[in-house]
Amino acid sequence: MKITYTLTDESPALATYSFLPIVQAFLGKVGIPVETSDISLAARVLAQFTENLPESKKVKDSLKELGELVNTPSANLIKTPNISASIPQLKATIKELQDKGFAIPNFPDEPKNASEKAIKEKYQKVLGSAVNPVLRQGNSDRRCTKAVKDYARKNPYKITPFNKESKTRVSYIQKGDFFDNEKAVLIKDATTASISFIGKSGTQMLKENLKLDKNEILDATFMSVKALRALYEEQIKVCKNENILLSLHLKTTMMKVSDPVIFGHAVSVYFKELFDTFEEELHHLGVNPNNGISELLTKIENSPKKAEILEKYNEILTKSAKLSMVNSNKGITNLHIPSDVIVDASMPAMLKNGAKLWDKDGKECDTNALIPDKTYATIYEAVLEDLRANGTLDPSKLGSVSNVGLMAKKAQEYGSHDKTFIAKEDGIFKVTDAEGNTLLEHSVEKGDIYRANSAKFDAVQNWIDLGIERADLTGSKAIFWLDLNRPSNKILADLVQTRLKEKGKDLAILAPKEACLESLKLIRDGKDAISITGNVLRDYLTDLFPILELGTSAKMLSVVPMLNGGAMFETGAGGSAPKQVEQLVEENHLRWDSLGEFLALQASLEFYAQKTGKKEAQILADSLDVAIGEWLNNNKAPSRKAKEDDNRTSHFYLALYFAKALASNPKDPALQNFFKGIFEELSANADKIHQEFINAQGIKVNLGGYYKLDDKACKAIMRPSATFNAILAKIH
Repeated sequence: MKITYTLTDESPALATYSFLPIVQAFLGKVGIPVETSDISLAARVLAQFTENLPESKKVKDSLKELGELVNTPSANLIKTPNISASIPQLKATIKELQDKGFAIPNFPDEPKNASEKAIKEKYQKVLGSAVNPVLRQGNSDRRCTKAVKDYARKNPYKITPFNKESKTRVSYIQKGDFFDNEKAVLIKDATTASISFIGKSGTQMLKENLKLDKNEILDATFMSVKALRALYEEQIKVCKNENILLSLHLKTTMMKVSDPVIFGHAVSVYFKELFDTFEEELHHLGVNPNNGISELLTKIENSPKKAEILEKYNEILTKSAKLSMVNSNKGITNLHIPSDVIVDASMPAMLKNGAKLWDKDGKECDTNALIPDKTYATIYEAVLEDLRANGTLDPSKLGSVSNVGLMAKKAQEYGSHDKTFIAKEDGIFKVTDAEGNTLLEHSVEKGDIYRANSAKFDAVQNWIDLGIERADLTGSKAIFWLDLNRPSNKILADLVQTRLKEKGKDLAILAPKEACLESLKLIRDGKDAISITGNVLRDYLTDLFPILELGTSAKMLSVVPMLNGGAMFETGAGGSAPKQVEQLVEENHLRWDSLGEFLALQASLEFYAQKTGKKEAQILADSLDVAIGEWLNNNKAPSRKAKEDDNRTSHFYLALYFAKALASNPKDPALQNFFKGIFEELSANADKIHQEFINAQGIKVNLGGYYKLDDKACKAIMRPSATFNAILAKIH
């Protein structure tokens, strides 16, 4: 068995330049191989067009290789966060790669021929959640470790009080969203299905040879665009009348087909006068509201009507509802870039901040958070209700909500991109089986957003069993978050009830809003809870509760026990932190907190020991556990300010404590003796090493790229302590 460590994007990628040499040194000493696999956005793009590249620039398809690895019993993968690319991010990556001499084609927004269509299909493979559905061939077990929770209680983040008179609210479509229109069926016998659209123009086949297994849950639904635009129009007026901010919270990165369209409608409704007045010019310039206001402002630069368009733009911003800001100083609104506001991170951050966001002057204000689909909007509504009823959450007293999430075999929404379509005219979306029988059918209007999803029976059974197992191990109250008024959830709930009876267990099943309120009640009492959820709620809750409890979601232990016996250890949630990269470039200070990587490595070593029986792996796992505890107790997490401790110093201190723990572990005398010498040398040079790291800060640095980093430059930037590097080199 080997341990595979992924190379990804932005802050986690930069941190890896510093942390991976430590990992390879310590593990290499006991003969545990650590290999890397580049699944960064740039690498994924290049792998799609390897035939365009000369031999010296060719890139292997690492994601495909990992997709094969995770289906083997020997898989032991440590995965850091990667960019789930939006179209603007993809276009920026393409330009950077082209500038670096990679002969790859532009992204065709509207393909004009077969060649451009083929190019777009290739690029579609790297957009959105291209990575996770391939790698997550098991269900999710994400939780806060005892050491992390104890530290958070002793050192709670600074609380922003919640005012019970707050006008902040969550708004969603009352009738006509994905929740209202869902239909579902349990497949009785294995078959293949197809999705077609029947309209005035005839019948169009959209998806063929969709393999459905026996007892697979298939669901389909659509969002009414009329209802969506009516929501936006209504809530813009509400915000204007109540003088609160308008904010939109979607996930255009993961939900790469549906959510950019939902985002685009918000842009075109808010700026309706602008789009109506300059319709012809904006069409000529190729402005697509789905890509946000930032694209519009860029594309009008050379337009003869630029001044008129900007005048209308500023007029609307002045007279309409105030928009929440992503960056007040730079005038970047909530509607500028689709990927700037990710619901699972933005909503808990807002709730933690007294339920306020920022206006154009940088002032904190109450806000109307638009989450058009009520399927998940209600969980955030529940938190607001709890805050109004019970006051500000105190992280020093809170219990913890862990999560068991259904995601194996591309279960549910995150596997739905290839089954999501926009209705080109009024008509019917129909799912039929191999015999031509209609499984699901929806009548829609032009522009409506349709999607189908599925979850395989063995993935569901494994998920239920994993939830039961965690409940038995912890003794915590476990709740299945399933709404019996949602057809796919009703089928899931029936399967859950059957399995619970077989196992002689009695666990609660509650709709998401009620489950959220119950979980908040439990953690306010200092108790722990387990949320057992579908795929999207898995993603949302593993940000929501950690951010409320710990101030961040990056400190969670995330384990994916694979269906075939391997495992993947994800380094917590929290995205890939582009703002932190900006600070590194400006000040050579990286504030990315690698605690998630530390926890993943510890769990990976334990798994390695269990699978191989290698006692040295268990010694390393036990010693790293001790080291992480000391690291937390000594508060060695990165500071936000330059010329103070950052990501690199945090890695040094972990290495110091790791060596110390190994030097104190008597289970392998030879290993203990070796690391006594390493610890003594690290300890004797600690002040010097620390100063070398601090001295490197406070200057601008050049990473040689953003999406494709320059290896040599980044190694030099992220490993500036010659003393530390020399000691590490002695370990293996």
